[in-house]
Amino acid sequence: MELKASLYKSSYRARLYQVLVLVLIFLALGLVIFNTLTNMHQRGIQGGFGFLLDPAGFDISESWIPFDSSDSYVMAFAVGLVNTLRVCALAITTCTILGILLGIGRLSPNPLVRFACQVYVEIFRNIPLLIQLLIWYVIVVESLPETQNPLHLFVGDFHIFLSKEGLTVPWFSSEVGKFLQSPFITDDHLSGGATLSPEFMALYTGLSLYTSAFASEVVRAGLLSVDKGQIEAGLSLGLKRWQITRLIVLPKALRVIIPPMANQYLNLIKNSSLAVAIGYPDLVNISNTTLNQTGHAVECVLIIMVIYLIISLITSTSMNAYNKRVMLRG
Repeated sequence: MELKASLYKSSYRARLYQVLVLVLIFLALGLVIFNTLTNMHQRGIQGGFGFLLDPAGFDISESWIPFDSSDSYVMAFAVGLVNTLRVCALAITTCTILGILLGIGRLSPNPLVRFACQVYVEIFRNIPLLIQLLIWYVIVVESLPETQNPLHLFVGDFHIFLSKEGLTVPWFSSEVGKFLQSPFITDDHLSGGATLSPEFMALYTGLSLYTSAFASEVVRAGLLSVDKGQIEAGLSLGLKRWQITRLIVLPKALRVIIPPMANQYLNLIKNSSLAVAIGYPDLVNISNTTLNQTGHAVECVLIIMVIYLIISLITSTSMNAYNKRVMLRG
């Protein structure tokens, strides 16, 4: 009788349904794992993650940490992870700045500025990212000057060189204790400073411009959510429009901007996996090479799934924490 009476309670039924769903999910996962292991055994494929300690046997074209072909697959995955985090961090920073500027520009009283920002948004958000990456890599990079005659740019006291080899910028050297900023050509390569490869430049540019178009719409929606009376009050106090935007509108719009902006950051991180199309040695690219050499397809896929999941959860948690901080301030 007690069980029958409990079934009439909505709270009890809700918990029961949740338990049943969890059981079904675990059963489905167990069935998938069992079938996978059975098929691997029938085909003579050995499972396990022991291969990660074996020498990788391949070189990586771009790495911020020391790596040699004799290093293990663990180190290869580490290089891929660092390369992925590096391009994602820079692209997130750039798309945020561009998104804010474009979002504000879409609401500018100047019709020319509004039109230019709208054209930018409509172009970059409606062309598939993969196409944009190929355009930046194939067309733009091919138009760069040869390494023997690079384009020389000045930013203050720093010298920057742009060529088919990439973007060479000043970089601090711990060995000499100063910035190396005067590249010289040796064996058709630029030496001195740090060089960002064409693959990195194409991926960074494509991710930044593509995501900034979506970020600008998020910013624009957040700005429109602020009551016009706030703007009128600022004007009555004699504040200029840029002061009103910076001191009044943006702080209040953040509570609307942050949650969808977090989604754009997560999309950018996941879209970085398209780097494999232009040869940038990111996490997916390294995983594909490892998979082809070792045949451990399941393990390699699981590794990149878990790593991307962890990165996304960290990003989401950080943005949620910042969102709560903003909400508390409001």
